[in-house]
Amino acid sequence: MPYHARVVDESQAMNIVGPTVRMLRRKNGWSQQTLSNKLELLPVYICRGSISRLEEQLRTVTDYEAAGLAKVLGVTIAELFTPEEK
Repeated sequence: MPYHARVVDESQAMNIVGPTVRMLRRKNGWSQQTLSNKLELLPVYICRGSISRLEEQLRTVTDYEAAGLAKVLGVTIAELFTPEEK
């Protein structure tokens, strides 16, 4: 079966990790700038504005960025993709 690229609709989320990243960042008591600074030490470069868009699901996340986010936030990559039960 041929692969067909999905057209991204602006009303659709561009990632599924954003809400989990926000929750973990807040749980650590970090600002978006603090998270950006910690990522930069890896080096994974995501500016504060891009973290905001990532958390709002308005920006895609590369595999390299997901690995860096997981490391800095102290979770596995799989945990980024598993929303915490409320």
